[in-house]
Amino acid sequence: MASTPKGPTVDVRRASERFVTDVGWLDSRHSFSFSRHHDPTNTHHGVLVVNNDDTVRAGSGFDTHPHRDMEIVTWVLRGSLVHQDSTGHSGVIYPGLAQRMSAGTGILHSERNDAWRMGRAPLEEPVHFIQMWVVPDETSVVPGYEQLEIEPSRLAGSLVTVASGMQRHAHDAAIRITNRYAALHVARLDPGEGVTLPDAPFLHLFVARGTVELEGSGALGEGDAARLSATGGQRVRATSASEILLWEMHASIAA
Repeated sequence: MASTPKGPTVDVRRASERFVTDVGWLDSRHSFSFSRHHDPTNTHHGVLVVNNDDTVRAGSGFDTHPHRDMEIVTWVLRGSLVHQDSTGHSGVIYPGLAQRMSAGTGILHSERNDAWRMGRAPLEEPVHFIQMWVVPDETSVVPGYEQLEIEPSRLAGSLVTVASGMQRHAHDAAIRITNRYAALHVARLDPGEGVTLPDAPFLHLFVARGTVELEGSGALGEGDAARLSATGGQRVRATSASEILLWEMHASIAA
């Protein structure tokens, strides 16, 4: 992995610029190259290689499929998602529940919007979630799974560390990932509230809901992202009720 970006930059990517997969039951917006959408100049930022904004109809979802050597973090914005995997883990993911799956040497899993079968969701409710993949800093680890509910009050008005492998967040991260150079922070902001971005070689700011102002870069709407390199300290201020996801990364995939 590389650890030093070329220089301070802020690269704003608009929601409308994302790759789109729409197959009826799935509406997926890809911030980076994914599946049949490939752009060799847009494969990652830092160690983040996937930031998919997915909406899945009720009764549908991703049937059992494999993954290997990837840290997969899922954050639900609305509705609920049922997870099952080949290590015996299963559960319902809903807003405020942090979930991580370490694919390691290989894992099979499914993700479906059918919690209504368990009486856990309305019959016709779609699920809207962000799924993020970061490369591990060590391959061929034992596959693993972790989830933890975060109190809504913790997420209100400040950046909360949701997933991290960094030593500095060892005691405050909700869940752990196997990359010691990366951490995911989440904040839910009321209009007028703001947070300060940490200093890091690589930051990826994604507006999951609402609208914000990024100091020095202007307005960001729902689905917009900013890729920051060799910078930090900017204020992010909500201009409507908002939810932001921020990856702090101290390494990058080697070119």
